[in-house]
Amino acid sequence: MPRFLAASALTFALALTLRAGDWPQFLGPHRDGTSPEKVAPWTGELKPAWKAPVGDAHSSPVVADGVVYAFYQPKDKDADAVAAFDAKTGGRLWEKSYDRAAYSPAFGVGPRSTPTVAGGKVYTLGGTGVLACWDAKTGDIAWKVDTLKEFKAPNLVFGVSGSPLVHDGKVVVNVGGKGAGVVAFDAATGKPVWQAGDDSASYSSPIVAELGGKPTVVVLTGAGLVGLDPAAGKERWRHPFKDLLQESATTPLVADGLLIGSSVTLGSVALKVGEGKVEPAWKSGKLNCYFSTPVAAGEGHLYMLNGKLAINPSITLRCVETATGKVKWEKPDVGKYHAALVRTAGDKLLMLDDDGRLTLFAADPGGYKELARAKVCGPTWAHPALADGKVYLRDEKELMCVPVAD
Repeated sequence: MPRFLAASALTFALALTLRAGDWPQFLGPHRDGTSPEKVAPWTGELKPAWKAPVGDAHSSPVVADGVVYAFYQPKDKDADAVAAFDAKTGGRLWEKSYDRAAYSPAFGVGPRSTPTVAGGKVYTLGGTGVLACWDAKTGDIAWKVDTLKEFKAPNLVFGVSGSPLVHDGKVVVNVGGKGAGVVAFDAATGKPVWQAGDDSASYSSPIVAELGGKPTVVVLTGAGLVGLDPAAGKERWRHPFKDLLQESATTPLVADGLLIGSSVTLGSVALKVGEGKVEPAWKSGKLNCYFSTPVAAGEGHLYMLNGKLAINPSITLRCVETATGKVKWEKPDVGKYHAALVRTAGDKLLMLDDDGRLTLFAADPGGYKELARAKVCGPTWAHPALADGKVYLRDEKELMCVPVAD
């Protein structure tokens, strides 16, 4: 699978210590929306194995060592909470929280960021910028940092949303402060290790990948795509990509040797990254993404959800040639603002749209081929987790486990 070698050659340290069936962070083990799990077309409805009530959030569930973790705002409290559930039964193992400042953005309260599980810890970043480290077995808080207060950074219109990146003993966050655009914290203590640049924050999550022959932390900040040395935070290159609405929210993706970035108003760009430099391979204003990250699947193709800015918003599923940005086919009106994509084994894709429909379709550049579809939950903007033959997802009220094993 050559298209994934560049991205997965530099797998996070956390992925080396977790089981093959885990989904320990946003977008999965390699933060690229891919899974080795097999999902066969189903018939009829999909029935949850279990459900559990949870508080408000757009945060996605994660799965590690047989435990599902959910991050949310407890009812009627100005607080961030994490709860752990048995992945097989849904039994609640623990729930812990901390108080924080009041937080009432548009489009729902509660955290947007997804937890990261690594080295027996759970790392979370709340909507008010509180970065916290929790013990994965007990929920005890080892440390927490109010990143916006610590680095005098403003909050975003819809609240802090980027999911923390854990790599090589550090937790990397796009803070958006002066002299602290991106900050790496010691994963064990929460102390700052390095600070980089003055870029404002975006809603996007950082990744780490092999680019230009070197391990590189890539961040889509409020100003553009930036490549940083993971050890010291030194900037290696940057490409201006400033969204006109300041709403960049998709996670950068490496596919077929290209770095893909997307935003609401600018569309998408593919970059060739060399030693200390970048150059565009293509760009397309048509391929704009609200906050759904593209996924690479099949030979040389991307699948992405592109939005239409209108009174009645809608999103279009497109198959795009990775090397050129050429659209091979499109299927309009698959959702309103959002749908999440997961590539499974056998070049199939799962799509969870914002009305709670789960669809399985083929990664086929010849045309859209739907294999199965079922309504699985209520409205949701959270990304699903695929682990051990089950999809773990949440809607506005509940966390649930839906078996989809081959």
